[in-house]
Amino acid sequence: MKPLLIVDGYNVIGAWSEAERHGWSLDECRDRLMRQLQDYGGYSGEEVVLVFDGYQSDKRLTTEEQHGALTLVFTKHGETADSYIERLVAQTPKYRTVRVATSDGLEQAQVLGSGATRMTSRELLRELRQLRQKGLDQHRQQNPLQKNALSARLPEDTRAVLEKLRRGNR
Repeated sequence: MKPLLIVDGYNVIGAWSEAERHGWSLDECRDRLMRQLQDYGGYSGEEVVLVFDGYQSDKRLTTEEQHGALTLVFTKHGETADSYIERLVAQTPKYRTVRVATSDGLEQAQVLGSGATRMTSRELLRELRQLRQKGLDQHRQQNPLQKNALSARLPEDTRAVLEKLRRGNR
């Protein structure tokens, strides 16, 4: 069974200095975090649940959307992300590895008591940044000087003809 990472979305966005520095709207922050966690889930092999508070919304039902290895959750009116996360951790079998990303101290204590491990929002953001950098480094290593992927796939004689045309030599 895949390890599970549960993320308190608004808590992570609140700790995201990059979002504040660039002046991203709340919608843009949610979208960017979701995309990064989708990539993370695909790369790490973990199942990721991203939970956003619907506490002050007028939504009558909790919504869950599947996006690859990521499940996006918006809680219903009157339910906090914390209560949803606590319930999810409690319902997860004890033999499954569960990590919860939140900087809420009370929430951290609660999930630790339920057998999950915790990480702060900043730790998660650092992990996402490191993973993205590692992917970029691997890509550069595999394609060191390749600027145009199409030209690398062309036969040498075709590239030579195109290069002559580019330089104006017919």
